[in-house]
Amino acid sequence: MNIDMESLRQLERERGVSFDTVVGAIEGALAQAYLRVLNLQEDPTRGARATLARETGEVTLYAQELEFDYDTEETSVTKEWVDTPADFGRIAAQTAKQVILQRLREAERDITFGEYAGREGDIVTGIVQQHDHRYTILDLGKTEALMPPSEQIPHERYEHGARLKAYIVEVRKSIRGPQIIVSRTHPGLIKRLFELEVPEILDSIVEIKAVAREPGHRTKIAVASNDRNVDPVGACVGAKGSRVRMVMNELRGEKIDIIKWTEGVEEFVANALSPAKVKQVKVVAEGGTALVIVPDYQLSLAIGKEGQNARLSARLTGLRVDIKSETQVRREAQEAAAAAAADAPEPDAPQPDTSEPDTSEPDASEPDASEPDASEPDAQGPEAERPTAPTEASATPGVGG
Repeated sequence: MNIDMESLRQLERERGVSFDTVVGAIEGALAQAYLRVLNLQEDPTRGARATLARETGEVTLYAQELEFDYDTEETSVTKEWVDTPADFGRIAAQTAKQVILQRLREAERDITFGEYAGREGDIVTGIVQQHDHRYTILDLGKTEALMPPSEQIPHERYEHGARLKAYIVEVRKSIRGPQIIVSRTHPGLIKRLFELEVPEILDSIVEIKAVAREPGHRTKIAVASNDRNVDPVGACVGAKGSRVRMVMNELRGEKIDIIKWTEGVEEFVANALSPAKVKQVKVVAEGGTALVIVPDYQLSLAIGKEGQNARLSARLTGLRVDIKSETQVRREAQEAAAAAAADAPEPDAPQPDTSEPDTSEPDASEPDASEPDASEPDAQGPEAERPTAPTEASATPGVGG
């Protein structure tokens, strides 16, 4: 029995399966077919080996006697001889063909798996083949990709034959071949789409620092430039918005805000809340919170519809964003001042003397402070020694006549 080796080489060229893989599959299939024809496939003491000449395609079959070693739990060949049946038969050939096709399919699956293994994070383009409540199937050419409902954009319709781009989330091996899971909601899809449209990103001149996304509604991306002569926001927007418009069209109209990334946290938070105008940002490092003060007329814009702008800004910056208007901040300051004044303690009032008077009698050995001391001069001085009647020398003149 001979095999057409040129057909095998053509199979290699057309289906991308290596020649050695095909030959190995045929040799294994012929050995199995030999055992099947002789009803030896269940006999543990018998085996077979087939060789296929690479140049001529000539097949040689070897019968084997096997011995199982229970100590090492290994099977060894104790005897081998050439036993190529002259009439291998149609059944054997058909069996060999089936096994060959099976091995070829497995080899192709391995090749396809090898092409996609490690490509998590890449973007692929596929054609919608099937769409139902369980998943959407995309035809990628050599294989298919599955997009579960959790990875589909809400309210986005996937019509049969439509071409779309998706982000590879996972590549795993299964019995039916490689299973490729793709997503349309992953933030990584935004990065890859901008890489396709913005050469500066692909060349690492402009870098996407962060992405915050609510699929189907709005996305915010923070970009920075490694070249001070290149405006990162302008590079991503493109002339008259051409570049960002291409990304939005691929996402079926999802709005995209491009934010300039800065090392200063306060400035970055203020930029993230665009298009709202921010008055002041105060960052509390311990709590990871940013207090943002905006003019009264900008409060609704800063918060966004159903809080969307605030949520996306918080995800983009990694901080909890607390937005307040100027009026609200003033009112809270006044309320805090009033509360502090109410809680302040009152000044202490003078307390009456509650001590009891001293009723004890003075010691007799000590002089009374209220009586004059006889040893000291009178407190009134010389006035106490004046005579009470005049003398003869001091009589009043003109008394006798």
